[in-house]
Amino acid sequence: MQKRWFVRTSNNGTAVEELRSTLKIDSIVAELLLQRDIDTFKDAEAFFRPKLEQLHNPFLMKDMERAVSRVKNAIANNEKVMLYGDYDVDGTTSVALMYTLLKNHVEDLSFYIPDRYEEGYGVSMKGVQHAIEEGITLIITLDCGIKALKQVEAAKKEGVDVIVCDHHRPGDSLPNGIILDPKREDCDYPFQELSGCGVGFKLMQALYIENKWLLDPLWNNLDLLAISIGADLVEMTGENRTLCSLGMKLLNESPRTAFKEMLILAKRTFPVTLTDVVFTIAPRINAAGRLRSGKHAVELMISDNIEEIRIIAAEINDDNTERRSIDKEITVEALEMLKEYPEDRCSNVVFSPNWHKGVVGIVASRIIENHYKPTIVLTESKGVVTGSARSVQGFDVHEAIEKCGELIEQFGGHKYAAGLTLKTENLEAFKQKFEEEVSKSIDRELLIPEQKVDLELDFNQIFTPEENRLKVPRLKRVLRQFEPHGPENMKPVFITKNVYSTDVRLLKDAHLKLSMTQPQHDVIVEAIGFNMADKVDDVSSGMPFDILYTLEINRWRDRETLQLNIKDIRSSV
Repeated sequence: MQKRWFVRTSNNGTAVEELRSTLKIDSIVAELLLQRDIDTFKDAEAFFRPKLEQLHNPFLMKDMERAVSRVKNAIANNEKVMLYGDYDVDGTTSVALMYTLLKNHVEDLSFYIPDRYEEGYGVSMKGVQHAIEEGITLIITLDCGIKALKQVEAAKKEGVDVIVCDHHRPGDSLPNGIILDPKREDCDYPFQELSGCGVGFKLMQALYIENKWLLDPLWNNLDLLAISIGADLVEMTGENRTLCSLGMKLLNESPRTAFKEMLILAKRTFPVTLTDVVFTIAPRINAAGRLRSGKHAVELMISDNIEEIRIIAAEINDDNTERRSIDKEITVEALEMLKEYPEDRCSNVVFSPNWHKGVVGIVASRIIENHYKPTIVLTESKGVVTGSARSVQGFDVHEAIEKCGELIEQFGGHKYAAGLTLKTENLEAFKQKFEEEVSKSIDRELLIPEQKVDLELDFNQIFTPEENRLKVPRLKRVLRQFEPHGPENMKPVFITKNVYSTDVRLLKDAHLKLSMTQPQHDVIVEAIGFNMADKVDDVSSGMPFDILYTLEINRWRDRETLQLNIKDIRSSV
């Protein structure tokens, strides 16, 4: 797929030199820091050495005092408390974290994860009824609830109070409960981009501070929060970066048994990066909610019993293998359907009553890799049409769906991902209306994938003159400290122009492996382009080409060397 290359404008030379001199760093690193709005020693220290002291006071969040007071009363009166979490990674890690932090303080604590197929996304009437029947007097929702007006009202009528911990965009009205959501218009909390687990964590932080409880348990569960931040693709800035950095440190230095077992089954070893978490741990947690029940994921993460952990981890790993097979099959079917769609459409909306509801979000992402347009994948469940939407960079799919509100029964989500439900008879009208709304509002440039490029380098700039080129260069070692990566702090992408290949191979008939050089320099670098077999002629012609890449470390038989991970290739001519 052809991409638009967007090369960032270089910063003012004086600013780069000042920061380079202040921090005693390479000008390349200084440039990358300035791109991330880091221009002082204090900012750089916070970026490279995240500390607990950087966390905001949780009581700055609207309704926090009310929420803490209500939980304290529940503890004092031995009330029955139920944690209600969504079935995805953010929701299940939220429940696992709060359950772990409350279990020694709440006499009667339980948790509830809705069935993806029976109940769907968010707080369900079935879940509320379950709480009423169990004698629950306080429900704490996690990663859901901000639009559950009817459900919260139904609970209130039966004497059940509700604390909503959510990070999704509120509707025009808030539920009749205690609402913790930094995206509330009347909330002045300094950081709006917390994950759902992050909002639950802030409630626990406030409760522990208020009760003067030892804070160590909070910090000992930051691994769960790091996984939620990575999996939910929230901004990797501010408080999220601090929490995620500390959580990843904990995950690598003192991993809980559940995650050790997951990595063993995935044939991965520590240390892991957040990218490893997103592609190894998170899909397995998600698979439980897709094919079985999110309850299993929670039970796995809160268990201290090694045998129980091994059994559940193996089941979830099997679920993930099955999930991969199912989503691959559905993706092939969906792409076949799209061959019949006009090329000038601005959106993809596909439907089959036979598709597995648990994987439609993944399939939507796969479709975008092939047809770069806002995409909705729908199936039928319990007599209604339900599915997931994913968007392209720069386009608010949540807003587009909201404009089709008269045809929708229920929806919620973010700018780039949403879930929705509609009546079967409204399907065709919805397809047409959604296409109209996208077509009216989307900038056509957004339908061509954009690859952001941080900086132009020559190959000789990767190594300092005295460095051994058979070892990992200092530049890469410094860039590792930019982790964890995520939105607003993506892994730096570089461009090098007028490159010639010195050796070209195909691995498994799919992956491009090559050695490259620039005529004016004597540096030869190794690179790999995953699933770039179609580029083999471009790099074998003897003509120069431009290349986009990230700097990676290739490990082979206890030896580490530099390897470029190719993002795109284009002729220099």
